Amino acid sequence: MIEEPKINRNLALELLRVTEAGALAAAPLQGRGNKEAADRRAVEAIRESLTSVDMRGTVVIGEGEKDEAPMLYFGESIGNGLEPEVDVAIDPIEGTSLTASGLPGAISVVALSERGTMFTTHVHYMQKLVVGRKARGVIDLDMPAEWNLKRIAKAEGLPVQELTVVVLDRDRNKEIIGEIRQVGARIKLISAGDVAGALEAALETRFGIHCMMGSGGATEGVLASCAIKTIGGDMQAKLYFRDDKERELAVKEGHKPDKILCIDDLCSGKDVFFAATGITTGELLKGVRYEDVYAYTQSMVLRSASGTMRIVDAYHPIDKLRVKGLLPEQVRVR
Repeated sequence: MIEEPKINRNLALELLRVTEAGALAAAPLQGRGNKEAADRRAVEAIRESLTSVDMRGTVVIGEGEKDEAPMLYFGESIGNGLEPEVDVAIDPIEGTSLTASGLPGAISVVALSERGTMFTTHVHYMQKLVVGRKARGVIDLDMPAEWNLKRIAKAEGLPVQELTVVVLDRDRNKEIIGEIRQVGARIKLISAGDVAGALEAALETRFGIHCMMGSGGATEGVLASCAIKTIGGDMQAKLYFRDDKERELAVKEGHKPDKILCIDDLCSGKDVFFAATGITTGELLKGVRYEDVYAYTQSMVLRSASGTMRIVDAYHPIDKLRVKGLLPEQVRVR
């Protein structure tokens, strides 16, 4: 007899409501140049939404610390205190700069899995290598970019020159960008949003992205691993240190600084949930838009136990959003 997962599948819908609240709260500040205010609104909306979710959750990796409220902080207890007991990874706005500038691709993201199954660290960055189903099991982060790209190309049934690699556009990624260009693969540079970039790589047939390389946020890495695990892709990561203090921090946390973290090291859960809602329209998800008496959202909901990926379009009555404080009275919509 197959043992049923202990986490109620209805949590998927609850997480969807949480990321919708974060996106709807941040959306009125699209293009207004104030990323801190947008982040604050998203954090407050997500924290409020999480209070009614049936779970005893602990934030194991996120963007904030306890003394920097209102950010969600490491170790924060969330949910209504009922079972199940779960690890939670949150990024209220993945792409605060995108939101503030009105640029594509900002999303609100939450993931959870059984307690004690998510990787946690206070180190800010990770090197990442992400692929989809076809190239699962062929990658090795310790090997050069050329070695990996040739193996990925073979798995995809393509010449290496036809691969497209998504890379976060940062100075620290200049070396890997040079290596990729030398091999002859295409590069899609993104200014922010590496959770979305990782998902695009893992869903290669949908977006035409075959791989993600380079370093990005550690929180985003754990969030991405939860999503990638549910859709059958593959990922490896390694902590990226800006200085010796961060390396020492990793050692104090009990991590081997140069260890390759495989997808099960990042998230070993058997029942993993992931939800994301678009804030600004990007390739992964459409953003919030206001239509007459409704606000429209588009979300992605994933669950590893069923392997299901749902894309959810929702229409939220504007008058009710104002009552909830998700749309300030001073913000006018057509």
